Order: sequence, then C-alpha cells, then structure tokens
Amino acid sequence: MTVLTIRELERYTENVLVFPAFHIEVARHEVVALYAGMSVRHTLIAMLSGRMPLSSGEIRVNDEAYTTNKAAYVSQIGFVLLEDGLYERLTVKEHFIFYKNLYGSDLAVDKAIRTSKLDAKANVRVAKLGLSEKRRIQFARLWFQDPALYVFEEPDQNVDHETKLVFQRMVQALSDNGKGVLVLTGNMETALSVTSRVYRLDEKGLKAFDVQDTQDAPQAAPSETANHNEDQQQLADEEETSEDEPIIQLVRFEKIPTRMNDKIILFNPPEIDYIESSEGQSNLYIKGEIYPTSFKINELEERLQSYGFFRCHRSYIVNLQKVREIVTYTRNSYSLVLDDQAKSSVPLSKTKMAELKDMIGLK
Repeated sequence: MTVLTIRELERYTENVLVFPAFHIEVARHEVVALYAGMSVRHTLIAMLSGRMPLSSGEIRVNDEAYTTNKAAYVSQIGFVLLEDGLYERLTVKEHFIFYKNLYGSDLAVDKAIRTSKLDAKANVRVAKLGLSEKRRIQFARLWFQDPALYVFEEPDQNVDHETKLVFQRMVQALSDNGKGVLVLTGNMETALSVTSRVYRLDEKGLKAFDVQDTQDAPQAAPSETANHNEDQQQLADEEETSEDEPIIQLVRFEKIPTRMNDKIILFNPPEIDYIESSEGQSNLYIKGEIYPTSFKINELEERLQSYGFFRCHRSYIVNLQKVREIVTYTRNSYSLVLDDQAKSSVPLSKTKMAELKDMIGLK
C-alpha cells in the first residue's frame, strides 16, 4: 500500500526553477531519502505541510489530499524539522507526558524515555540539555503521534553518535511496523545510514542513485573448500592450455564505484566534476560532495580519458565539460574554474597547460 504519492509536482520561485515536475511514491515498510539542497528541502517541506499551495501536481498521504480533507491528511503525516522548537522550562518527562496527552497515545512515557536513551535526563529541564538530547525528544514526539508517514529533515546534523544510533534504530523499527519514512538531507552519509533507496532532487529533476549493499561473503565449509581447490586446479590447467587465445571483453563497465557506510554507489562519468588524490586516496567531487574510491588516480585517468576527462595535475583529474574558465595567476601558475555551484578551482600545471591548449585548439 502506498503511503505517500507525489505526482507531477514542480515549483518556480520568482521565475527560477526550484525543481521540475517529478513523481515518487513511498509505500508501507519503505524508507526513502531525498538528497537535496536547502532551497529544495524547504520548498518541499512547505508543500508537504500544506503551508505552500501547489501550483501544479498533487501530494497524497494514504490517498488523502490537504486541500480536500485537511484533518485526515494532517493526522497521517508527522515532521521532525531542523528548526523545531521545544518548551525550555519543561523537563524531558513533562514533554513526553504532554505529547502522550496531546495525541491520545497508548505509548508508555517510561518506555519512550528508555528508547530515547534519556533515562538519566528524564527530570532535567530542556534548557539544560544539549542539541543531541533535544533532537531525541523531537524524535520521541513522533512516536506518540504515530502517523502513517514520517518526514525527517537533517535528522542527525550536528548530533552525537548515540543520537545517530537512536535515529537509525527508530527508522528500522518504523519500517518493520509498516510505516513510510521520508528523509530530506543534504548529506549523503545521512541518507545511506538508513536506506539504499536514495534520490537526488534539484533543478534538473529527480534522479535515483545507483546504490548497492555490500555483504561479507560466507566462509566455505571444509568439504566445500576441498571441492573449490579441485575446481581451481582444473581452471588453472585450462588456463595453461588456452593462454595464447585472445581475450575478448564483451562488456565495458562505464560506472565508477565509491563506498560509503558499507554501501557502494555507482556514478556515471559525466556526473563527476573532478578527482583529487591525496596520500594515495582518490576522491570524487560531485555537486560539492566527496566520495572516496578504491581506484588509484592513474587507473581513473585511464578509465575516464574517453569521457572527456583530463589529467590537469599530478594529483587532479578534471571533467573538461565542467570547466568554465582557465585562470592565469602568474607566468607559470594556472587553475581551472568549474561551472558548479561552488565555482571550484582545480590546479593546472605548466606542462599540462600546453597539452590542454593543443586539445582545445588554443594557440
């Protein structure tokens, strides 16, 4: 059953496109993360909460729309927003009692306190709590509300490890109990900590990330190991007899794998802005985010050369399609300015400058 349906939703602000029309659904037991900038997140939250009217498209929660049945819609969607406030003079326990009465919940206050890992702070006023503890109170409010759809904005921003664990366990429990969860974040690590279904939403539209869970391979039993050794020997014998035969590569793998939070994200070469190598570690830079990859910079240069990438420095590879300017600082000092939001600058060595001129036809 679908909990959230967003269909053909788009938004312009002062003739500037925030995001084009897109469609997405969140079903029961599903956790979906939208990786987006602040403007997109705030716009989407305003639309989901009913504070911003929809100029086109529709949003439905359990098939209810805000405009046709406001009470039913609002009762089935809950938010934890980055700027949510609390009653500073109330204690943790007083907050939970208030939430229990407000929503008519059957959830025991003591259980909510334990699950939030706030046992030691139950009788402490909110004014004396840290940001992480306050965030856990905000999480707990949704337990008492018990909506069908849970919406989190930057849920683990600037919080401690314990709060991150509370959030991750909460999301897992919600999913197990048939709830729908939507996480809005500008941090890929946050998204990957709770789901493999991650999308980017920006002025170019909605795009799914290619994310794969990684699992340790199971160890073979002794009998399986013996059979495996025999198979390996047979393969070795076959290789000796066929080593002179030509090897034909039928498939060219065009994506670059990166690893984050025990998940593998696959990127198409055109998505990459540039690559930096530091102390033997290569990092991909994509829309302001950094993704580590196991490939060495020489390997990446070889794999990406046919896609318009250029080794502009011993430690940098740049996507020439993203270059906006070539800047000369001194006679022997150059840099490339990219056409990204941050206007990133990548060094260009003197020897590579001559090579680049030949490539693009400059004299």
